[in-house]
Amino acid sequence: MWRVMPIRRFPEFAAAWQALNDRGPKSALLDVRFVGPLLEAFGTGRELLAVKRPHSPTAMAILQPCRFGRFETFQPSQAPIGAWVSDEGNAPSEKVLAALVRRLPGVAISCGITQIDPAMVARPAATRKLQTLDYIRTACVPVEGEFERYWAARGTNLRKNHRRRRHRLADCGIAPRLEAVTDPAEMGKAVADYGVLESKGWKAGMGTAVAADNAQGRFYTRMLESFAAAGEAVVYRYWYGDRLAASDLCILRDGVLIVLKTTYDEEFAETSPAMLMREEEFARIFASKTVRRIEFYGKVMDWHTKWTDDIRTMYHVTEFRWAFVPRLLARLRRTRIVPVEADVPAMAS
Repeated sequence: MWRVMPIRRFPEFAAAWQALNDRGPKSALLDVRFVGPLLEAFGTGRELLAVKRPHSPTAMAILQPCRFGRFETFQPSQAPIGAWVSDEGNAPSEKVLAALVRRLPGVAISCGITQIDPAMVARPAATRKLQTLDYIRTACVPVEGEFERYWAARGTNLRKNHRRRRHRLADCGIAPRLEAVTDPAEMGKAVADYGVLESKGWKAGMGTAVAADNAQGRFYTRMLESFAAAGEAVVYRYWYGDRLAASDLCILRDGVLIVLKTTYDEEFAETSPAMLMREEEFARIFASKTVRRIEFYGKVMDWHTKWTDDIRTMYHVTEFRWAFVPRLLARLRRTRIVPVEADVPAMAS
């Protein structure tokens, strides 16, 4: 049986949430050290905590209302996957979600679990009431063997361009240097410096750049400090002499390194400092023998395909309370009475 309660109750169930993640997906993105700061920085207070079998939880979700009678997992843009944890055998199936929909407040029409990683949760079969929808294609780099063999398998143009850019830097007397910050006490400065780089670029004009004193900066600082205290965070910083040229914010758990955010100084765009950083970064990761996979968790771009051929499709799951609702929405969509997005999770757009 599901119990739905205000999100302020989350601290009471944090240990249970962590236990479910440890038994199930084992993802750093679902760790309480990620989810807790995410709620503090971006939660509105209207979120709900859903717990299946509260005395011995087998599934939990953080939900938010969206559109009339519809709910979906808490999904700020800083969270690559939806806030859902469960035992390995307790995927968001029709049986599990149908019971949840009936427990949601008001006359709930549907409940959506957004941005699910098929590497963690197998995609369920669609039914009359349960629908799945492709989200984005995302890429990862399996860390296998030696870096030299991996690098030799990259495209000729990538390797040639990197050599050319490094020659150009050398001709200018610039010696690039990779730094890996892992000390919790240094995470605040690393995030602040990251924000300075990002604020020089196009994100500054849109108001979406990280800054030490905004919600994003506070989230990344607190979250990275917490992970770093357990040896599970690293901020890669790439220097051109004494100037910071690029940076990656990363967390690591169970052999999976997740690149959360990347930025670079656009003044150095001609030499692609983020790409050069990644070459040295990957060489160090391969040599460490502690990482088995590097995850990007973003929409596949052309530059991703230069680093890997390993691509998969993330997906959404939506359970409708009544079978006629998805049919009605499809009919209305065909006649353009409702927009295409009306029958999919909000984060699909």
